[in-house]
Amino acid sequence: MARSRKVTVSTDAEGHTAGWADTDLAAVSAPDPTGAAFFDVDNTMMQGASIYWFARGLASRNYVTTADLARFAWQQLRFRLLAREHAGDMSLAKEAALAFVEGWRVNEVEHLAEEIFDELMAPRIWAGTHQLAQRHLDAGQRVWLVSAAPVEIGRVIAARLGLTGAIGTVAEVVDGAYTGRLVGDLMHGPAKAEAVTQLAAVEGLDLTRCAAYSDSANDLPLLSVVGRAVAVNPDGVLLRQARQHGWEVRDFRTGRRAVKIAVPSTAAAGLVAGAVTAGLALQRRRRAG
Repeated sequence: MARSRKVTVSTDAEGHTAGWADTDLAAVSAPDPTGAAFFDVDNTMMQGASIYWFARGLASRNYVTTADLARFAWQQLRFRLLAREHAGDMSLAKEAALAFVEGWRVNEVEHLAEEIFDELMAPRIWAGTHQLAQRHLDAGQRVWLVSAAPVEIGRVIAARLGLTGAIGTVAEVVDGAYTGRLVGDLMHGPAKAEAVTQLAAVEGLDLTRCAAYSDSANDLPLLSVVGRAVAVNPDGVLLRQARQHGWEVRDFRTGRRAVKIAVPSTAAAGLVAGAVTAGLALQRRRRAG
């Protein structure tokens, strides 16, 4: 069973808010207390988008319909092809994320995330990336996931993988239920770098001794804030940047490198959740009826 929710929220001098949740491993003393590694999740640690697999799991449990899932996949593809990640898109993503979590109880989401990880996500973890994370643990360093997905889902994934914790999007909770308001913004792009910087200040990490791993050029701010950047299964833009900066590149994909498994990861992680909102609302109405 999931632990009770314990999310640390920090706000820096510029008003940027970050949130993280640790796992039981965080209580273990780290022999190297100033070094750590930060791993993006979607298409870096896992094939496809974690929130997509979460939605798939909800669909299989009749929380959403197959039509809702197909609509979500189309919206994700349309966003990928036609939109660029500008302020308007992020606003829509944030609204969608709010709609997704409103009214849900935290323990229910965590329980579902545990079940769905074991069923759908675990087989899609990149063994090579997991091994990279394990090397940091073996060296006595802490390892954190950094994802735009809700921090509770990130924490479940981190716990299942034996990692220290997760940084993710934080939703406000009152009396054990989500209010529909976010604490801060979606954990994406520059927000990831800001969150890692805040966590480093709290945990006493030396960022010059830390490493970050990602597949996407959206995470260039994160990769640039640490001493060692590694491009994992990189997109074209990140691959060019990695070659330009002399960063290490690891590619665990097989076949055509351009092919991404499942739904691509984008700044619209909130849109992924929002695409199933109608189905969730319908399910709640059916339960109430």
